[in-house]
Amino acid sequence: MQAEPKKSQAGSLVGKEYEVEVGPVAHGGHCIARTAEGQVLFVRHALPGERVVARVTEGEEGARFLRADAVEVLEASKDRVAAPCPYAGPGRCGGCDWQHAKPGAQRRLKGEVVAEQLQRLAGLTPEEAGWDGTVMPAEGDKLPAGQVPAWRTRVQYAVDAEGHAGLRRHRSHEVERIDHCMIAAEGVSELGVERRDWTGMASVEAIAATGSQDRQVILTPRPGARLPLVELDRPVSVMRVGEKDGGVHRVHGRPFVRERADGRTYRVGSGGFWQVHPRAADTLVTAVMQGLLPRKGDMALDLYCGAGLFAGALADRVGEEGAVLGIESGKRAVEDARHNLASFDRVRVEQGKVESVLPRTGITEVDLIALDPPRAGAGRATVAHLTTLGARRIAYVACDPAALARDLAYFREGGYRVRTLRAFDLFPMTHHVECVAILEPVAKGS
Repeated sequence: MQAEPKKSQAGSLVGKEYEVEVGPVAHGGHCIARTAEGQVLFVRHALPGERVVARVTEGEEGARFLRADAVEVLEASKDRVAAPCPYAGPGRCGGCDWQHAKPGAQRRLKGEVVAEQLQRLAGLTPEEAGWDGTVMPAEGDKLPAGQVPAWRTRVQYAVDAEGHAGLRRHRSHEVERIDHCMIAAEGVSELGVERRDWTGMASVEAIAATGSQDRQVILTPRPGARLPLVELDRPVSVMRVGEKDGGVHRVHGRPFVRERADGRTYRVGSGGFWQVHPRAADTLVTAVMQGLLPRKGDMALDLYCGAGLFAGALADRVGEEGAVLGIESGKRAVEDARHNLASFDRVRVEQGKVESVLPRTGITEVDLIALDPPRAGAGRATVAHLTTLGARRIAYVACDPAALARDLAYFREGGYRVRTLRAFDLFPMTHHVECVAILEPVAKGS
């Protein structure tokens, strides 16, 4: 059942409908249109070139832009399909952005977003970035229109006041009850979270490791609520988020899951960061190593290293004469990384923010740098520091094309250019895209 338009406030345009021509895709899972008066609309559930009726979901008179949903398609794009998921659409689940687009069209739209961000924020054309403009699907994800890859190995379910698990509606705290998430990996779906009563819980995160049978749920209780007896359709370990400290604490079972990538097993504890797509870790390691081309004896940095994925791959390749330093801010992630990399004598992992720890190390020269910063990017100061270290190659892994483009501009200021860029569709049906940029110093005199 479609959500009712919000009640209008003074000056609010919420609920007002416009018939519009849909323009280009924009970063964030929507397309751009304009009202007859020239006001910008960010329209979800639409595709470029369509004519739709757009209903305003956020915004008021005089605002710089309005947000809207396409509630009726008058002229459809050839790339449109009926959304396979019954919970997708205006006012429904906010987890997916492009259920209504053919898989190939989704990748083209993501490529257009990456290209636009590179041009606008870094002044780079695809050719100047060494990119062919394509967004590559992960292995096994190239499916016909109407089919959805079940890729999400970590799903955070919200729980409504009656104890039903579901997913948040777009830009809302409201919960869309579901009985199955189509993009959830098989290991998550087989737990049966949606069929259980979660009264007293605010959220339930389900994790299905790749490369092992480890399953975990992380419960976040509402204030004062007691934990339920967790009985799911498969064996799981159970963790809970502490009401006072916000930390993740073991209830029963292992406090970690075992993930596998690049021929190594990695312990990831307490809901710590790991790539969500089952092919993502191997895909990204391959892209980073092919770009960096590590040599025996190299000194390398792995910044924002998490559980040590790239540090482990680098350590394998630089050998006993090489060395790797990882830096990570999360305390438990550092514990995991040190455990995962304990077999390497010349690997060290330091805890703290990169911008604070790296200057304190006294390192003035390195051969290689890998960095996988959070969504906001590394930032001008950190990039400026990295460009002084003389690395012959830098691999930048980015989940946000805007942050990537901003940081590439900072690298250019520091004398580095993009040698190659690759983009991967590791979040099908959503607007997210993962990129790997390989940078090298600009040759003197060029």
